[in-house]
Amino acid sequence: MEDIPQPADDSYSVGDRVQVYIDSDDPDSRYHGITCEVVSVLTDDLDTETGRITDAYSYSVQAVESGEELPVSFRHRDLVPAEDNQ
Repeated sequence: MEDIPQPADDSYSVGDRVQVYIDSDDPDSRYHGITCEVVSVLTDDLDTETGRITDAYSYSVQAVESGEELPVSFRHRDLVPAEDNQ
């Protein structure tokens, strides 16, 4: 059975390296597997609805390889620590 990478237990910080890990059915699945660096951390109140603290976080990221910022932000659950998947 294949190990499925999991998001970090705590929020990511600017400069952290992460990998986009989303389902092939997701509209942004073209970004799956891209290693990125967090460029900004955004917060909202989704955690009050779900009861999961990390649901409050979303992130703007830039691709490490190209240096370009991706045109979408990702929820915490869509990113895994890059070092866990290499």
